[in-house]
Amino acid sequence: MIGDDIVALRNHLKEYRSGLGLNQTELGKLAGVSRQTISLIERGDYSPSVTLALKLARICQVKVEDLFEYVEDEEQ
Repeated sequence: MIGDDIVALRNHLKEYRSGLGLNQTELGKLAGVSRQTISLIERGDYSPSVTLALKLARICQVKVEDLFEYVEDEEQ
């Protein structure tokens, strides 16, 4: 069954965004989404679509696997 309590997608978006010297609003504009969407992704409260994940990876100049990490069955 998919989608219980814990989102199994970790991300490093904030670190890459900061490294590029961008704030959430600027990254959102580049990706075509709102600042709130970027904030939700960074907090782990929202999992982006595949298209958005690929777009963010391209903006950050990394592979999508460097930006997002699927974590399965990890104790928290």
